[in-house]
Amino acid sequence: MRVVRDVSAGGVISRVEDGRLEVVLVGRAQPERWSIPKGTPVSGESIEQTALREVREETGLIVKILEPLGEIKYSFSTRGIRHHKTVHFYLLEAIGGSTQEHDWENDFVAWLSDTEALGRMSFASEAAIVARAIKQTRARAEVGIAREHLAG
Repeated sequence: MRVVRDVSAGGVISRVEDGRLEVVLVGRAQPERWSIPKGTPVSGESIEQTALREVREETGLIVKILEPLGEIKYSFSTRGIRHHKTVHFYLLEAIGGSTQEHDWENDFVAWLSDTEALGRMSFASEAAIVARAIKQTRARAEVGIAREHLAG
């Protein structure tokens, strides 16, 4: 069996609104599956550029990278080819766009509370990335509150 190594990139968009932490997930209706937006690079594109483009396409949101979240690795076989895939994830912040502008790949895009997002995740490896994003977003929010307190 032929073996190939694949790379993808994506990210977790997070925000704190009125003290409530939310993240964006993308989903398919049949069968119902919730995941993190991600995809494969086009020729000449860096991993970071891939994450920004794929997240924009799949969610409709324009984002910026805040920091790396890590990667997941998995293998699968299809059509006589064994794939070893690495997916790089980033913590992202929405700076524009609208979830109504997402592409055809997903049936829905939603801002979900941290608890609801973790409960809906379809893949344990991606749930671990979302949990890391939630932890890092909380830490960033605490630093921001501390800075505001010191400045005030």
